[in-house]
Amino acid sequence: MSPEKLLGALEVAGKLKDVTRHSWTAGGRRESTAEHTFRLALFAFFIKDEFPEIDSDKLIKMCLIHDLGESFTGDIPSFEKTAADEELEEDMLAGWVASLPEPLSSEMASLYAEMAERKTDEAKIYKALDNLEAVITHNEADFSTWIEKEYTLNLTYGEERCAEFPYLAKLRRLIREITEAKIADGKDKK
Repeated sequence: MSPEKLLGALEVAGKLKDVTRHSWTAGGRRESTAEHTFRLALFAFFIKDEFPEIDSDKLIKMCLIHDLGESFTGDIPSFEKTAADEELEEDMLAGWVASLPEPLSSEMASLYAEMAERKTDEAKIYKALDNLEAVITHNEADFSTWIEKEYTLNLTYGEERCAEFPYLAKLRRLIREITEAKIADGKDKK
């Protein structure tokens, strides 16, 4: 990749530092998409030994690129995102990916296709981790930042995606216990 193309690609990714998510940090400010992406990739790296049969490099790549479309559209919470929102983000992202030099463009397009199909273990695990990271972040945030629908959503978000993998199912149960305690404690303070 030429230095000019590299700087352009990094500029697009850099926009994610300023794209805020619905989630709040433990420190009391809105989380950026870049922060979510960083911890998601680290999450995948930390658990790679639990899944020796998968391509952990591919999983980490999926985590790193999964929200790049938000640099064009911003973040829309999953419970508000429409099919039209998803289509716009996918179209803008596909156009940008196609503008990248080969073989990077083909590799990224292939990863995005695999992530969308969610048939491989890597794609299934990436999506499960993406859901879990969001709930972990909510659990770390002050309860006052939660909206009413999160009282139920955070109890089940990602549960179905984790069920296929015993390690992730166990982790999801632990995260649910933390969520339940957070809700009980938060409601007691109201």
